[in-house]
Amino acid sequence: MAFSTLFICRFLLASLGCMAAGLAVWALTAACRRHLPQVAMQRSTWLLGQLTIIATFLALLLPHSERLRLLPAIELPETMLAAPAAPDHATAPAQDAAMAGGHSAAADHRAWLSHGAQAWLSLYLLGLAYTTGRVLQSQRTLNGLAATGERLVPPGRHQGLDAAPPPPSLAVIEVDAPISPMLFGWFRPRLMLPRHLRSFEPLQQQMIVEHELMHLRRHDLQWMSAGIVLQTLLWFNPFMRLLRDKLAWAQELGCDRDVLRHRPPALRRAYAAALVGQLRLQPHPATHAATHSATTALAFGGVSARTLATRISLIREPAAAPRGPWARGAAVAGLAGVFAASLAFQPALADRAPVQAAAPATFSCTDMVDAASGAQLLRDGHCDERVTPASTFNIAVSLMGYDSGILRDAHSPSLPFKPGYADWNPDWRATTDPASWIRNSTVWYAQQVTASLGAQRFRQYVRGFGYGNLDVSGDPGKDNGLAMSWIASSLKISPAEQTAFLRKIVNRQLPLSAHAYDMTARLTALGALPNGWQIHGKTGTASPVLADGGDDRRHSYGWFVGWASKGGRTVVFSRLVLEDTQADAAGPRTRDAFLRELPAQLDTL
Repeated sequence: MAFSTLFICRFLLASLGCMAAGLAVWALTAACRRHLPQVAMQRSTWLLGQLTIIATFLALLLPHSERLRLLPAIELPETMLAAPAAPDHATAPAQDAAMAGGHSAAADHRAWLSHGAQAWLSLYLLGLAYTTGRVLQSQRTLNGLAATGERLVPPGRHQGLDAAPPPPSLAVIEVDAPISPMLFGWFRPRLMLPRHLRSFEPLQQQMIVEHELMHLRRHDLQWMSAGIVLQTLLWFNPFMRLLRDKLAWAQELGCDRDVLRHRPPALRRAYAAALVGQLRLQPHPATHAATHSATTALAFGGVSARTLATRISLIREPAAAPRGPWARGAAVAGLAGVFAASLAFQPALADRAPVQAAAPATFSCTDMVDAASGAQLLRDGHCDERVTPASTFNIAVSLMGYDSGILRDAHSPSLPFKPGYADWNPDWRATTDPASWIRNSTVWYAQQVTASLGAQRFRQYVRGFGYGNLDVSGDPGKDNGLAMSWIASSLKISPAEQTAFLRKIVNRQLPLSAHAYDMTARLTALGALPNGWQIHGKTGTASPVLADGGDDRRHSYGWFVGWASKGGRTVVFSRLVLEDTQADAAGPRTRDAFLRELPAQLDTL
């Protein structure tokens, strides 16, 4: 699949995932409002809620986050697919026909999914442009309203500023408009006072102005700006707006609390009366929609009927001090849990089904890494291209088999061939032991090992290895992941991921027994190069599949992966070639060509 198509589909999944995360965050914060009201009155609770949602959205866009998913993968269109060919040998015609029917039957709904994702991305960009325009228009409205007013120089010309003079950098503007006193301006804060505020008692004027200056001291403008930016980015998520409204609510309550701290009851009543009086002087939102939209979105100070009752109740009877750190810690842990669950329970994307009949272009990759340091020694070609691992996956199956005790040594267990086993390679129609399995890439022997493991343990091993895209679901609707997922099916891996996996083996960084490492190294040993480097490796061969499900007879994948050791140093390598020929087996041909060049390469590294 092209990168752009995969990104667009991930974008759709991330949009749906952040909606689910928003619902979970809102449910969690609702529980806080009911059982931990002091925590709910903290502005950090609501901004962290918004950050949790947008973090979920961004994490779901990242391809490596798919390793944490627990739900089955969603299949997406792809230009080409590796056919289930026998490693190092041609694919059986009967298997080609079976695969063709499955792929063509599922093509239509995958195409609709792709088109729907593209339509959603277009709609999102239009909505983002519209929402951004509205925010900028609201800012221009406030700037225009301030331009009609008179700047108070010096501020002492207003009784509300007598008790607490504003900082010199803050411009104070008086306007003849039915608004609340408000602080606005993201980068250059300004305080706008309505002329009718002079009709209030001097003490009331001072407390209302002190409330606005408290917003400045608490850096609430920066908090609000962050909330607006996050809401704008996820404009389609209603929970972002709800959380941003609650953030503003918590900020107003926080300023009320700080202004009225240690004030006598008489001053509290006067402050509450000033809020009620201000609400009566404000116009109804329906009659001044533009000003109301701007002030509620970009400024502090608006008195609303929805929040006034709560504010007056807390003014009269101050809330208890916030609970200890455990309460806030529980809220943060809950939000972290929402993020982790949202990430884990979103389905991954499996780019498996073709959408066009074009034959794949040839490409290659050579990737070499120092096993000890992780230093990149050589990377040439399309090393991030994920394709079927084919029989290179037998390295992983060997580790699983010896670690679990299913495999015992190089010649045990020895299993007889039975009718019904994969037999499109004549060498497979014989009794097979671990040594001959690795040498001949006997598919049915690997299938017996995975069947003995069982689906759950097999999946756990693959996830523990961090192997490729981790998708062992198999062909859609066939429930054959345990037997076929690594043979031109759901499981895919890139050359860069192959070397990362091999490095874990060489350094013994996987939670496996020493016996598993020792026997896998023994089975993959290929001997020494002329310059003394000891080689371990495994080949793999597969044919790409076209849009109609048929085998592409003109192209072939060839894998050779492993490691080279000499004098205490080990280099892991991965070589992948997509050839425009199917003469002989691509895997051994890739191995032989690579080994011819390898001595000179190793001598120069």
